[in-house]
Amino acid sequence: MQTFRVYQSLWAMERRRPDGQEWTLEQKLSMIRDAGFDGAGVRFADVQYARTVTAFLREHGMSWQAQCYPRTVDDLKPIIEHVQELGADHINLQADVRPYTLQECIPYIEGWRRLAEDAGIALHIETHRDRMTTDLLFTLHLLDRFPDLRLTADLSHYVVGREFAWPISTENHALMHRIIDNAWGFHGRVASREQIQLQLAFKQHRQWVELFMGWWEYGFRSWMARAGDGAVLTFLCELGPPEYAMTGADGYELSDRWEEAQLMMRMVRALWARCISEQAIAPARRA
Repeated sequence: MQTFRVYQSLWAMERRRPDGQEWTLEQKLSMIRDAGFDGAGVRFADVQYARTVTAFLREHGMSWQAQCYPRTVDDLKPIIEHVQELGADHINLQADVRPYTLQECIPYIEGWRRLAEDAGIALHIETHRDRMTTDLLFTLHLLDRFPDLRLTADLSHYVVGREFAWPISTENHALMHRIIDNAWGFHGRVASREQIQLQLAFKQHRQWVELFMGWWEYGFRSWMARAGDGAVLTFLCELGPPEYAMTGADGYELSDRWEEAQLMMRMVRALWARCISEQAIAPARRA
């Protein structure tokens, strides 16, 4: 049986309000637990921080992904050691390098994958601006070279980075589907061609919310078809603080991101449940 886990980003729990009020780490973790998330995305570069967070999550029967931002192949080694100590369902890697050519990328990808494979740890490369995967077309060239490369698909970056016009063209849908077909996890945020993070409940953003829900549905179905029995798909709600979040003239956000994160959790769980239900019905219809 395949499993779906919805995580909350701890980075997304930062408030960055003009009055300086922030939740403590214990408050953030308790809120994530009490809201019903399955776990969290945890920064593993700071091992003491990772130990504190994972101890709480483990105590409460939750799980996590290990997030890292290596600039060299060797930068991944201590992250792997931390994962071997603390556990994680996978490493989410943002490649903090910006090679000019595909050829320059090969030693990084091969090195990181070799280290993770030798350690027996699942490794996903995140699609993200200002990283190796900053450009959609360049990332597709990476997939041409590494067709089995496992991605964490944060689709918001490509909508902004390529400034997709509305309505989204058939050609651009096809390009995004190629990314999604290599996705083994998702980071959740809704973007438009000009904004990296839209408020989910604002009426003027409905078409973009529906677009992303459609891509995630395609992604869930694609993953179900290629992942084995017992596999786990993770979806990290990652609604970031300002300046990802829009603010008014007073510096305060235009919406409640914590409420939106919980809304997103409910939305994607309902989407997953529908995909599972329709998957179960399809064989019966063929019979």
